[in-house]
Amino acid sequence: MLPFFIHFNAMEKNRCSWANPRNPLYLAYHDHEWGVPCHDERRLFEMLNLEGAQAGLSWETVLNKRENYRLAFDGWDAHKIAEYDEFKFAELMANAGIVRNRLKIAATIGNARAYLRLCEELGGLDAYLWSFVNHVPVVNRWANSSETPAKTALSDQISKDLGKRGFKFIGSTIIYAYLQGIGIINDHAADCFCHPK
Repeated sequence: MLPFFIHFNAMEKNRCSWANPRNPLYLAYHDHEWGVPCHDERRLFEMLNLEGAQAGLSWETVLNKRENYRLAFDGWDAHKIAEYDEFKFAELMANAGIVRNRLKIAATIGNARAYLRLCEELGGLDAYLWSFVNHVPVVNRWANSSETPAKTALSDQISKDLGKRGFKFIGSTIIYAYLQGIGIINDHAADCFCHPK
């Protein structure tokens, strides 16, 4: 059971309906990360891969494993991940702290290689992603979370382009969730305390 002060504070603020008040990690993610513009390269790379790992699962499941992922994938150092061999792959497949899906783990290694190529060409995910919105976050004003779309023309465009660049697990729905998570899109419900008034 959560300490009373956490439960009390969770009830004090009006949040998006998906934010689980019983999970402090989830509340912190909702309050301090989701919808907040991110320009940190390592976090942008991390979140892209975590959103891919989430496919078919709940985001809360992956969020609860995020620290395990950071340990397993060398703090999301793309240079190290790009060099992973079959022994490291087998080690990751045996790691119960992450989602042990062969395709998702292989995609993460491949994404590190694609990411390094993108960095050489365009400078990194920060410059690349934010160029799609002229470096200004898209702020929506949904009455509640149920109105939020699963994908848009923007996520379609970015998904298609990332696919051409060799990234995997980057379907339009995954990319839309990613854009929300890194603050390129702010989809906090209009009555949520995190929505920019």
